[in-house]
Amino acid sequence: EVLLRMHSVGICGSDVHYWQHGRIGDFVVKDPMVLGHEASGTVIKVGSGVTHLKPGDRVAIEPGVPREADEFCKIGRYNLSPTIFFCATPPDDGNLCRYYKHSASYCYKLPDNVTFEEGALIEPLSVGIHACKRAGVTLGSKVFVSGSGPIGLVNVLVAKMMGAAAVVITDLSASRLQKAKEVGADFTIQVTNETPQEVASKVESLLGCMPEITVECTGVQACIQAGIYATRSGGTLVLVGLGPEMVTVPIVNAAVREVDIRGIFRYCNTWPVAIALLASKRINVKPLVTHRFPLEKALEAFETTKRGEGVKVMLKCDPTNHNP
Repeated sequence: EVLLRMHSVGICGSDVHYWQHGRIGDFVVKDPMVLGHEASGTVIKVGSGVTHLKPGDRVAIEPGVPREADEFCKIGRYNLSPTIFFCATPPDDGNLCRYYKHSASYCYKLPDNVTFEEGALIEPLSVGIHACKRAGVTLGSKVFVSGSGPIGLVNVLVAKMMGAAAVVITDLSASRLQKAKEVGADFTIQVTNETPQEVASKVESLLGCMPEITVECTGVQACIQAGIYATRSGGTLVLVGLGPEMVTVPIVNAAVREVDIRGIFRYCNTWPVAIALLASKRINVKPLVTHRFPLEKALEAFETTKRGEGVKVMLKCDPTNHNP
């Protein structure tokens, strides 16, 4: 293990949800819990067996750590391990604090040209990397991203990076769609009260064809329905956003058109990839951060996120811990 002095911690929708509702699905907050799981910091102390890190190293933290090397770890899909520890998922504490102890293998050294803030953004970025890999985005893909929150935006960034020829994104909010344009979306659709079929046909007319790949980032029933209708026959729909436990979808439409529906659970094996992309300047996540607060103003930061202002709200845990 290593002891870290925390620097930057992003606020996620799930943090706000636990704060407001005390649960997400089967994960129920029963005792006081520290929030935060998008984080970076500086190593101040290392355990006796740690060789790849030393005090002073700047690191990005992967929040999900399997407690034992089970069958899922053996096949490289450790995110599916039922034994996983995950920051800020009850009963596990998160890392929105001054000092934090974490498994050394899940702390990744940041190159000098990658800031603490970018290090903290690797966590949401990882969702995009994992989703686009599961979707099979490749050279020339036409992609439909549903929802323009932070996760929709990282999927736009990654899809374009992986060779997507055109990306169309939907949202209710004009300002969020403007942000999507900034990060590389080719087309935007502001949804008002269209039916799922109408949304699907708008997607098709903007792209000039139905997309091979749809990445659904809202969890809203109507959006999942639109995702099925929009996806080209033989294509893939990846469900990233989580909404109600039961949703009604046109499953026969998907089945007879051989649309593959895939789920994703967080990510795995993405930190080295993300660090390489950030260090080589192949991907720019900096526009995602719209607000910054010191740790003392955490409540204000959470209220800002809850109101849906901006995109990513970042907390600064240590005033002395400067970026390079």
